[in-house]
Amino acid sequence: MWKGFATSEGTARYRDRFPRLRDAGHFCRTPGAGGAGELWMPSLGLGTYLGEPDAAGDARYTSAIVSALRSGIHLLDTAINYRHQRSERNIGAALAQLFQAGELQRDEVVVCTKAGYLSFDGEMPADPRQYFQREYVEPGLLDPAEIAGGMHCMAPRYLASQIERSRKNLGLETLDVFYVHNPESQFASVDGATFRARLQAAFVMLEQAVREGKLRYYGAATWGGFRVPAEAPDALHLSEMLDAAREAGGDQHHFRFIQLPFNLAMPEAYAFRNQTLGGEPASTLTLAAAAGVVVVGSATLYQGQLTRDLPAFLRERLGTATDSESAIQFSRSAPGLATALVGMSRAEHVAANLKVAELALTPPEEWKKLFVK
Repeated sequence: MWKGFATSEGTARYRDRFPRLRDAGHFCRTPGAGGAGELWMPSLGLGTYLGEPDAAGDARYTSAIVSALRSGIHLLDTAINYRHQRSERNIGAALAQLFQAGELQRDEVVVCTKAGYLSFDGEMPADPRQYFQREYVEPGLLDPAEIAGGMHCMAPRYLASQIERSRKNLGLETLDVFYVHNPESQFASVDGATFRARLQAAFVMLEQAVREGKLRYYGAATWGGFRVPAEAPDALHLSEMLDAAREAGGDQHHFRFIQLPFNLAMPEAYAFRNQTLGGEPASTLTLAAAAGVVVVGSATLYQGQLTRDLPAFLRERLGTATDSESAIQFSRSAPGLATALVGMSRAEHVAANLKVAELALTPPEEWKKLFVK
């Protein structure tokens, strides 16, 4: 496996290879995460969620990832369950190609993955129940009593086993960011106290994985948990997560990233004050910034729903030419959002999306006017 991890120096070196994107504000500096220094993050990251789990999809994704890394996008986001582990393997193949050719160094790229959902291997097995029994239950990696909603587990043994598989799939000794995937899924089966105990146990294991050099940072990649009212039964409270991380790893804990949907249809991370900061209501973006937590936005194009029929004034306000560009520019310009993820399964997607990265970010004072009635 390739040794190393993303560093401040490496990501700055990568940034400087793309002066046009750099000067347009495509790269931003993260807070000094866990005392390890700052990373330069791209305003656009490559997502790998959609697509068929087949050889043709593998070839397209690998080509798109290579194109992205050659063009100014050096944050790659995946999950072990995406396309039944194929997306991780496609990233691994693309990285190996560029590392071996000397076109990219390990410390220049930020690789993020997730686990929590039950994952298959390459394709849907004929008998999923038998597969999980053989692969996870019999070896003692998964206790069926720890599965929530029939599909989600964040027990330490299970997450640790997924990290090992992800490291092998990606061909990386150290993962830059590992997310507990949609932890709010647990609320389908457990109460708040049980959820907090399970989260705490997961964080203890993740801090140990950091000490062992298997990952650098960890966090939570969510769907609805940070977007619902504070009193909702499936609400995630960032302050409680930070408390759990401090208990697991002290003040220098490594819970430094969160991911949540952020787009024109789902602006809650900015618009909702469903978190608490200093005893007062605050948005997720505001609290994260105060706590030194990096926020990555997913679903930038809302699986294609934001590529058409948007209000005409958005193009004028955001300085864009198409609805897709407007949706991307809105997300990447959000104050406090480090990176907006866009699914890119083809090289032509990369080229089209990078046109937006050449635009200057919309200034915060102009961006905020979009919320004024």
